[in-house]
Amino acid sequence: MNSSLTTLITSFFTNYLPNIAGYSENTVKSYRDTFVLLFNFADKNKLCPRGRIGIEIFYKENILGFLEWIEIERNATVSTRNQRLAALKSFSKYASSNAIEYMDTFQQVLDIKIKKGTSKTVDYLTVDAVSLLLKQPCSVTRNGIRDLALLSLLYESGCRVQEIIDIQLGNISFHTPATITVTGKGRKVRVIPISTNVISIISRYTAKYHIMNPQQTLFTNNRKEPLTRSGVSYILKKYTETAKQERAELFGASIHPHVLRHSKAMHLLESGVNLIYIRDFLGHSSVITTEIYAKSNPEIKRKFLEEAAMNIDTAIDKFSDKEKQTLLDWLKNNV
Repeated sequence: MNSSLTTLITSFFTNYLPNIAGYSENTVKSYRDTFVLLFNFADKNKLCPRGRIGIEIFYKENILGFLEWIEIERNATVSTRNQRLAALKSFSKYASSNAIEYMDTFQQVLDIKIKKGTSKTVDYLTVDAVSLLLKQPCSVTRNGIRDLALLSLLYESGCRVQEIIDIQLGNISFHTPATITVTGKGRKVRVIPISTNVISIISRYTAKYHIMNPQQTLFTNNRKEPLTRSGVSYILKKYTETAKQERAELFGASIHPHVLRHSKAMHLLESGVNLIYIRDFLGHSSVITTEIYAKSNPEIKRKFLEEAAMNIDTAIDKFSDKEKQTLLDWLKNNV
């Protein structure tokens, strides 16, 4: 491997991403996986001598070939393809500033366009489905109270799975109004209000498990190790299956932990909560990300259209009959 490239890649992962850009551990791992795939692609297609990585691998045509390879041969979605490209662009921007001799090569990578895909809809559960799901754990058993606390907090807080996994007892304020403090993407900290019902469940859980140290991880497995993503998914799947036995029509084919986050956001929106507040609640960097919830619910879209139509009608009433006719003639001839 070219020594200067070795230095660039090493400093990118060990210093720039975690310390300067402030990316989360999961994002760094995702970027790492992109480079592992890229190096495998280079070996497979003999883009450079085996076991060595040169600047050739970052030529635009090779990066385009890599993106097609992960999409076609590895059956990656357009979203995943764009995530891999984003990782390579982030490195290219960093490399352009720190290795002037490679600037032209990395600039061509930065010029690669993201691929447009079909718009995704958001999977979410109805209020009835969430209520039925939370009735499944048996709160008198040791695992049951843990699972109830986990699923209740996962929905109540709208947290990402990793945010829930990372919560320690000290992150919870049991005083009224109860809150939890979580660290999300980009190491952004936010404080989330928690209902008295959910904080009561958590109190019962922590008492039963003798969780008293503020630095103690809130949710652990039977080996007293922090729950993993797969562990949380397993718990959710287990209770989803039992809930389906009562009302299968309330649940889709695949339920994953992020569905509870989507569900909370959608229920807030259906209750009339402003998108700006939902953005802050979820920890989104932009309200544009939050808008996907409004676009995914036909009833909310209908409501917005009706409100818009009422505003238009009110505005038109301010025009005289002659002005209205002039406007209509213009529309017919120009639209």
